[in-house]
Amino acid sequence: MQRYSLAAIFLHWTIAILLAFQISVGWALEDLGARGFALFQLHKSVGITILVLTLARIAVRYWKPRPAPVEGGWQGALAKTVHAGLYLFMLGAPLTGWALVSTAKVKVPTLIFGVIPLPHLPLPISAHELAEGGHGLLAWIGIALFLLHVAGALRHHVLLRDGLIWRMMPARSPVLLVLLPALVLGGLVLGKAILPAPAPKAAAAQPAALNAMDAMEGAEAAPAPVGNKVEAADNAATSAADNVAAPEETPLGPPPPWAVQPGGRIGFSVGNGGETISGSFSRWTAKIAMDPDHPESADIRVDIDLASASVGNAYQDGMLAGDEFFGTAAHPSARFVAKGAQKTGANGYRASGTLTLKGVSRRQSIRFTLSGSGDRRKVSGSATIARAPFGVGNGDSSSGLDPSVSVDFSFSAARR
Repeated sequence: MQRYSLAAIFLHWTIAILLAFQISVGWALEDLGARGFALFQLHKSVGITILVLTLARIAVRYWKPRPAPVEGGWQGALAKTVHAGLYLFMLGAPLTGWALVSTAKVKVPTLIFGVIPLPHLPLPISAHELAEGGHGLLAWIGIALFLLHVAGALRHHVLLRDGLIWRMMPARSPVLLVLLPALVLGGLVLGKAILPAPAPKAAAAQPAALNAMDAMEGAEAAPAPVGNKVEAADNAATSAADNVAAPEETPLGPPPPWAVQPGGRIGFSVGNGGETISGSFSRWTAKIAMDPDHPESADIRVDIDLASASVGNAYQDGMLAGDEFFGTAAHPSARFVAKGAQKTGANGYRASGTLTLKGVSRRQSIRFTLSGSGDRRKVSGSATIARAPFGVGNGDSSSGLDPSVSVDFSFSAARR
């Protein structure tokens, strides 16, 4: 019996394995939220790979002679229909997926396997729902065709015993007859095996706390994680602290200005389904005037270039700049301004001011410590910032993120 060419056989089984993997992974992505980000990128890479291999399979189909059909009638017509449907599925599913990410509100850059950049298709955002619906529908159709194709192969090999399946084997070997279908099944198993573990259930108190936060007009921050309760309390007490009478002792003159030295850092971290995403801003400036002995006269202003945010992953960095997170096109920077500070310990201080982010201004407090003496000091501190009031992480891909983001900073300053 005439076989398909080795090129056609190789492409057939490779595409089958990749399709099994895609089907296994694809249905779980919708429920993973932010935890499935890396898997989503892999899903896109494998999808484009299937598209390329399918185009190669079509070229081989017309380049190399194919075995003649062995069955006519309605059975032969059904077999041809299933084969044609599979080709449409293998082309249409990757193309609608490509269109889906190209028309999404949040433009996530695509690097095929982290190496080859894939441009977005020039499609209007209004086509997003059509692409999303088409992608889902094709997935169901593809599964049905996949099962019909397998059923047809089993019918010929087990019931008709006509040896048709050997045409798609590189050799008439019982080992290959078991191994190649097993690899397809392995694609299904692998897709399930690499799914992230289920996210831990949130504490019962958390939804109540979030509802309270939404109901409190003008609230300064969301409830902080357990490790940051002190900072959250600082934010909640800001308005009251602003009404406290100024200390009787005041500085004799304006506070001295300080110049921030190179090498400082502003970092951030947020929980993500039991894991932690950490990053930093590489570009920021600070103007500080403060007398450590008279902190009530402090004047602090920090400007952060939001486009410089990075978590060390090109895909996620691209998302940070999008509207779902920082929206850097419309709001390129964030600013924190505080007039005055309070001493909280021997070297500890708290500054209550205003944070402006994505066009929203909210009361915010920071805590920091000073070390050293004289004209050179080291500064380190932290803050806990609620995402929701600023609209940071306002999409489906952010559903697994904790409601509060921890910010830390450290730098050296010299008195001017």
